Amino acid sequence: MSQGLSGVRQAARERKQERFTALLHHLTVTLLRDSFYALKRQAAPGVDGVTWKEYETGLEDQIADLHSRVHRGAYQAQPSRRVYIPKADGRQRPLGVAALEDKIVQQAVVTILNQIYEVDFKGFSYGFRPGRNPHQALDALAVGIQTKRVNWVLDADIRGFFDNLSHEWAIKFIEHRVADRRILRLIQKWLKAGVSEDGQWSESKVGTPQGAVVSPLIANVYLHYVFDLWIEAWRRKVAVGEVVVVRYADDLVVGFESRAEAERFLSEFRERLAKFGLELHADKTRLIEFGQLAERNRKRRGEGKPETFTFLGFSVLQKCTDKEVAWPN
Repeated sequence: MSQGLSGVRQAARERKQERFTALLHHLTVTLLRDSFYALKRQAAPGVDGVTWKEYETGLEDQIADLHSRVHRGAYQAQPSRRVYIPKADGRQRPLGVAALEDKIVQQAVVTILNQIYEVDFKGFSYGFRPGRNPHQALDALAVGIQTKRVNWVLDADIRGFFDNLSHEWAIKFIEHRVADRRILRLIQKWLKAGVSEDGQWSESKVGTPQGAVVSPLIANVYLHYVFDLWIEAWRRKVAVGEVVVVRYADDLVVGFESRAEAERFLSEFRERLAKFGLELHADKTRLIEFGQLAERNRKRRGEGKPETFTFLGFSVLQKCTDKEVAWPN
C-alpha cells in the first residue's frame, strides 16, 4: 500500500466524520497497473471485446493513456455486457461483464475507497471485504449461536437487491465520506452506463450489475447505512434480549432471544427497507425457532424437529457443535 493510501486510512480512522475532498490524485499510473494485474486473466471480455492478454500488449502506453483520460475527465464508462448463469433453482442469474478498462479503473477506485470503508464497516459484515471470507462469516454465526441466548433466527433475503438499489441513495450514502466530485462522477458513470444485451443498449435507472468490480463495495456501503448502523442502534436502544447478527453482502441472519422481539424486529426491518426502495423476499425470508432450547421446547409442545436454514450455501444445524454447525448442501 502506498504512503498516500496509508494516510487516507489513518485520517479515516482518526476523523470519523471526515469527508474526503481530494482522492483522485491517489489514482496513479502505478495503482492502475497494479489494478490491471489484480484482475482475473481468463475473465470473459466486455462489450469492447478486449481480453486481459490483449491489453497487456503495450500495457504501459495504454495505462498512461487511461490515467490521462481519467484525470482530465475524458474517460467514459461503457455498458456492461449482459450474460446469464444458471441458478440452483433452475432460473437464470443476470450478470454484467464490464469492459476491461472499466474493470481497471473500478479496481483502482475500490482500492482507494477501501481505505475509508474498511475503517467504517462493522465487524459483523463479511461479504467481499479484504481478508474476509464466507467461512469466517459461518464461524461467527456458529459462535454467536453457541455463546448467546439465541432461541429464534431470522433468515432474511432481500428481493433482487443488486437489481433494485437506488442510485440516488447510493450516491447520498457515499457522500457521507466522499466529497471528491471526480470520484463521485466516476461512480455515477458506472451506475448509469447501462447494459448491452444482444447488441441492444438499455438504460439503468436502478441497481448495479452483479459481476462489476465496483458493485460489491457499492452494495456494502448501501447496506452499511440501510442495515448495519440501523441494527446496531436497534440492538443497543430497542432490544431487551440478546441479538446476534451476521451479514455477507445481501445475505443476512439475525438471532434473537425471544420470539416477540424477533417479530418486532422483522416488522420494523420491512419498514426500514421500504424507505430505500427494497423489500424482503416473502418466500425466502423465514423466522424459525432455533438454538439449544428449540428441540426441547418443540418436543414439549408435541411439535416436530426444529427447522434448519441455509446461509451462504450451507445448511445450519440445530446442535451447533463445531462439527455440526454447517455442511454443504
